[in-house]
Amino acid sequence: MSKILEFNNVSVQRGKRQILNEITWKVETGQNWAILGLNGAGKTTLLKMIHGDLWPSEGTLEVLGGKFGETNIPELQTKIGWVSNALQDDLHQADVVDEIVLSGKFASIGIYQDYSFEDMDEAQQTLINLGGAKLLSKPYAVLSQGERQLILIARALMANPKLLILDEPCNGLDLFAREELLSKINNIAKQPDSPALLLVSHYTEEILPLFKHVLLLRNGQVVDQGQRDRLLSKKVLSAFYQKPISIQSIDPTRIAVYPQAVSK
Repeated sequence: MSKILEFNNVSVQRGKRQILNEITWKVETGQNWAILGLNGAGKTTLLKMIHGDLWPSEGTLEVLGGKFGETNIPELQTKIGWVSNALQDDLHQADVVDEIVLSGKFASIGIYQDYSFEDMDEAQQTLINLGGAKLLSKPYAVLSQGERQLILIARALMANPKLLILDEPCNGLDLFAREELLSKINNIAKQPDSPALLLVSHYTEEILPLFKHVLLLRNGQVVDQGQRDRLLSKKVLSAFYQKPISIQSIDPTRIAVYPQAVSK
């Protein structure tokens, strides 16, 4: 498989509202991408399309070798891991984390299938590998926001996905929990069998160096796309946000963007 996904002039319309407009974008095998955009940019719609929850009104879409209209969508969805705050509301608060992680193997909320000792061992080891050994056997209800996100990542990895979507994974985290979670994402990317990673964020500081490609999305349209070194610059981002900005270096590989009027 030479590519992970490809949008070819994809548009999405709901009634008279144009949500996405002529999206053309390709993710090649071996690439990790970040999608950057403000509220209302169309990021969620884009993700739902990749996951097979929405279909193009116009254009063609191919994900993991399956062309929409010719592929089995439920089967495709088993190859995609999705980490999102929206999923947290669906999980059962009384379930222990071991069971929640294991449920990712069956793509279900809760476990309704028979499973083996080896299945549970795999789930526990997946969480341990992510640095979550101390969370084993804990009820989901007592976890912090950062711990819940870690559980969702472990759950997503249980299906051995070819594509892992990280939908604003740092949302609601304090600065220390954010950095800890980003470190774990970085470790996932280092694994030889790592899935392709797709990060969606409002904030440039969350775009780790492992995301070497960036898609800039505004009002349902691709403003620019390509190598992060070119796109994460003051010139390009000022044009993208259409407002004056200031850029602060966090380290040699990461930047933070602020509105110029309130920067110091």
